[in-house]
Amino acid sequence: MIKKGKLELTWVGKYEEKKIEPRILIEDKSKSYGDPDTENMLIHGDNLIALKALEQDFEGKIKCIYIDPPYNTGSAFEHYDDGLEHSEWLNMMKPRLELLRNLLRDDGFFCCHIDDSEGHYLKVLLDEVFGRDNYLTTLYIRVRYPDKILKADMDFHKEIEQIHVYRKKYGAKPNLVEKDVGYDKYCYYIEEIGVGEKIVLGGKQVEVFKKNQYRIKKQEGSEYGLKEIWASGTILDGNSSGRFFRDFLAGRYLEDGYGVLYKVYGIGDDRFDYRYFTGPKRKGATKGKYYQGVPLAKLNNGDMKKTSPINGFYDMAGNFGNCRQEGGVDFRSGKKPEALIEMILKYFSNEGDFVLDSFLGSGSTIAVAHKLRRKWIGIELGNQCYTHCIPRMRRVIDGEQTGISKNVNWSGGGGFRFFELAESLLVKNPKLPIYSINPNYTFEMMAEAICKIEGFKYNPNGKFHGQSSEKRFIHVTKEFVNSKYVFSLLTELDTTQSLLIYCTKMQSDIVLPENIEIKKIPKDLLEKCTFESEVR
Repeated sequence: MIKKGKLELTWVGKYEEKKIEPRILIEDKSKSYGDPDTENMLIHGDNLIALKALEQDFEGKIKCIYIDPPYNTGSAFEHYDDGLEHSEWLNMMKPRLELLRNLLRDDGFFCCHIDDSEGHYLKVLLDEVFGRDNYLTTLYIRVRYPDKILKADMDFHKEIEQIHVYRKKYGAKPNLVEKDVGYDKYCYYIEEIGVGEKIVLGGKQVEVFKKNQYRIKKQEGSEYGLKEIWASGTILDGNSSGRFFRDFLAGRYLEDGYGVLYKVYGIGDDRFDYRYFTGPKRKGATKGKYYQGVPLAKLNNGDMKKTSPINGFYDMAGNFGNCRQEGGVDFRSGKKPEALIEMILKYFSNEGDFVLDSFLGSGSTIAVAHKLRRKWIGIELGNQCYTHCIPRMRRVIDGEQTGISKNVNWSGGGGFRFFELAESLLVKNPKLPIYSINPNYTFEMMAEAICKIEGFKYNPNGKFHGQSSEKRFIHVTKEFVNSKYVFSLLTELDTTQSLLIYCTKMQSDIVLPENIEIKKIPKDLLEKCTFESEVR
């Protein structure tokens, strides 16, 4: 008998899942900074609920996610409780990873920084969430040198950390490193240091430089360099430059002298609109040369470039040792250097793409994303969202020069909007098992929250508060809903449209048209997700 089952990691509580409430986000404009029209978002709050809050608007829109979750080492860090029991740690990670995957574009990438404490369990969990076929690689990062003592009583030195890299779907391609190739022979550079005599040869404008009016330098080859070719033999009949030399320059040394440079306009197939020729250098010589640039066809087709694979190991111990004050914020035991984040974002995103970090820490990811001109979303629960992330990003926008700023010519600009995660929409009576609308909610907040829970885009327009399609609308009210009330809304719809009404009280024997549905607050909301039990 063949037993069937899937390969998976199991732990206590894995299947005890709850429906997450998709909260609304409330902008605190006193903490937003810079360009008010920016799409960049800094969010303070629990990242699980914040990710659920983002799902409606950002599902399938994020190009690159980099996270650096707590490593579950058992150590007591200044800003994190990093000592969760293994099952609790996995229970914390699983729903967050599932939401993160939903937010990724189909051509997007997920990068998770971890160490050996949970790294192998995380790898198996990621295989489940993303699919083993979508695992791309693990990057190994040296974070400290062997002589860096962590604790005197340690038997083994923690020197290497990992970044597990996954794609959302097959076909996602990272940005490989491009290198110039084939330029070795294009290593000559001609500098004009005098004014040549202008003449016409073969119907072409020509400048004639004497031997003290130019210099030919031989340097490293590049796409702007020139290739030296002898104008002799079959070359004299094989191309336009050879024929020009044969017909108009051979023998001119008798008239112009030796060591002359000719700059002939309107000839060649390279980026220049001219080509250089030289006659014989000394008495008794008869041969000359011409200097050709890289053919445009090769440049345009990318034939002069090749890509190299992404390396699997990076020694960044020096960067880790020197990043403490990057961004003007000190964040011990966990801060990642901007150079590391720059490498990740350049491999897995492009300018204008959305980048997300839901374990933001001191804000390194969003600082680098901003300097690299990506759009970004950062989520942080801890107080360092106020003490580290906000001040750091304000300095970035003002043009601070730490980290990668100088290397990427960062001079400031842009902005971010700051959001707080709203409280739960429904709260339980402390004395009775009864839920009611959070007293801290305004009517507008309640309407927006219900729209989000039901999957409608909040967009108040006339009597409707949102819509899920061109033909499906929602109306939220605290008034008593009876037949007359329903009819007043029905007149706003055409025969192809439908309406969902959310209310607190309604006529018990109401008869509804086929295109009208009524749900009650809080009863029908309680079936949608899990709400917090009490008001803060």
